[in-house]
Amino acid sequence: MRMVKPAAAPIAISAAVPDDEAAIAALLREAALPHEDFAGHLAHFLVARRAGAVVGAVGFELHGRSALLRSLVVAPTLRGNGLGDQLVRRLAAVARRKKVERFYLLTTTAEAFFAGRGFQRVARQAVPAAIAATREFNSLCPVSAVCMTRAVVIAAKS
Repeated sequence: MRMVKPAAAPIAISAAVPDDEAAIAALLREAALPHEDFAGHLAHFLVARRAGAVVGAVGFELHGRSALLRSLVVAPTLRGNGLGDQLVRRLAAVARRKKVERFYLLTTTAEAFFAGRGFQRVARQAVPAAIAATREFNSLCPVSAVCMTRAVVIAAKS
């Protein structure tokens, strides 16, 4: 008789709610990502849940037509399975509805991941003043972090 491994619970992506704050903070701390000030932007966050537990998150700080992409994190056991990509794509859809035209981000570890999703390096001096004034730019991320940008809507490849 062949043993059938039970299917893993599905992952659902939805808007974050205030009760998600502690779980998001724990994932960010575990991944050694800035977690000190994301909660003020929770209205622009998505979470991935499996069996009720938060297993991923991503969000942005809204600054007019620009947004600082914040806190993309996936639980270690689920990394490499496309969940980060799904979160970024869903966040772009949310940003489009908010009339955001361009994302900016800082990263010390995920440059290749973001480059694979259309982000390009940009000098910190080239970001809008509102983005440059954020805590992430001024104190939470080291000056060695790579600054990247991308249009929220990516042109189709021909």
